[in-house]
Amino acid sequence: MHNIDIDVVEMTLDIAKYVINRITNTSPELGKPMKEEDLRTIVGETVTAEGIGGEKALQLFKDVLVKATVPIDHPRHLAFVPASPTRAAIMFDLVTSASSIHGAYWMEGAGGIFCENEAMKWLVSLTGLPEGSFGVFTSGGTAANLSAMVTARETWRREEKNKGKKGLIITSIGAHSSIKAMAQVIDVDVCLVDSEDRLLGTDLAGAINALSPDQRERLFAVVATGGTTNAGIVDELDGIAEVCKREKLWFHVDAAYGGGALAADSVRHLFNGIEAADSITIDPHKWLFSPYDCGAVIYKKPELAKAAHSQEGSYLEIFKDEGARGFNPADYQIQLTRRVRGLPLWFSLAMHGTDKYKWAVERGIELARSAAEMIEEHPDLELVRAPGLSCVLYRRKGWSPEDYREWTFRNHRDGFALVTPTKWKNGDTYETVSRFCFINPDTTEGDIKAILDSM
Repeated sequence: MHNIDIDVVEMTLDIAKYVINRITNTSPELGKPMKEEDLRTIVGETVTAEGIGGEKALQLFKDVLVKATVPIDHPRHLAFVPASPTRAAIMFDLVTSASSIHGAYWMEGAGGIFCENEAMKWLVSLTGLPEGSFGVFTSGGTAANLSAMVTARETWRREEKNKGKKGLIITSIGAHSSIKAMAQVIDVDVCLVDSEDRLLGTDLAGAINALSPDQRERLFAVVATGGTTNAGIVDELDGIAEVCKREKLWFHVDAAYGGGALAADSVRHLFNGIEAADSITIDPHKWLFSPYDCGAVIYKKPELAKAAHSQEGSYLEIFKDEGARGFNPADYQIQLTRRVRGLPLWFSLAMHGTDKYKWAVERGIELARSAAEMIEEHPDLELVRAPGLSCVLYRRKGWSPEDYREWTFRNHRDGFALVTPTKWKNGDTYETVSRFCFINPDTTEGDIKAILDSM
């Protein structure tokens, strides 16, 4: 199976043809999931002792399996946080895989890691962090948040009085679900500020003052959000930074979704204070047009991350030898073996330039504002709140949660659009509403109008 023969050549051409067709299709079919038993009936057994052959496997994928998926770059996929990787990034993802680069250590991956670091320099420049700040690409926001919090906890535990203590972090209920999941992994408690709206410095100060003496001693970090997943809200980062500085707390900003907006001049002021963060999460596979999976964690003091994450082993000693000296991404996050997932971003940035990235991010913000105007003019619709970055929350007057659900599945079933409901905290209750999240520059005002009219 490692031989180079005519079958491999023909399969290479077939796959290249599929890839070309796919990346030049600006409106792919909006697939929908099928039950596993139905897929099994159609496809049959694909992993067998003798193999079914590449031609048949590819045909099954094209004819059946890929149609049971939802393409994240469909222009009317406006649910969750979609994505829209550039064609350049997708093509270079193929190059990345074909090049078989191990991206953990400079000794093996110097050229690829150099490219990643060029892209990382641009990301760091967007944050305004001081000289010496740097980061590494991860599998996504969860891994980035986890890596940052491990660094924060280990830094806190260097003090003798904190050794063996179970730590505590503060964030808001608007924070991403990965924050609570990450806290479980590293076994720390979470104090949630009961507000889904913008977290202010005064809110944080009040939450700290309300802690018990034991909790206050265990508090080591605050997680602010730079663009909530639900509504695109950016917390008051400068106010939170002041509190963290005064209380000597690690200040982490989860900007996994919203971090792309750092490139947009129209909303950059919303992130004032991010330059004071100790660590920042940004997901290029969301609003910076990279393929899955590509997250990033950035540190004000990378040496603290290295102290927390650098792995030791006799088989790893050679990587730290003077002859192999260079930047080792494995030293700054939780993953040892890693692909050079920042390469597609680097190639796309190198090909297109950062000005086009700025334009593409601004387009998402422009679409959100256009959608808000249409909603305000529609007699049956109303905004829940003003757009946040590229997110729009709105309600259909008179609808129940079941109405939203049925509408979502009808549009998806018809292959028209994927727009899903969410919940918004309204006083002491949660209201079911509809939500747009604009990432794809190929989405048009006509798409938005058609979706709204379908309600």
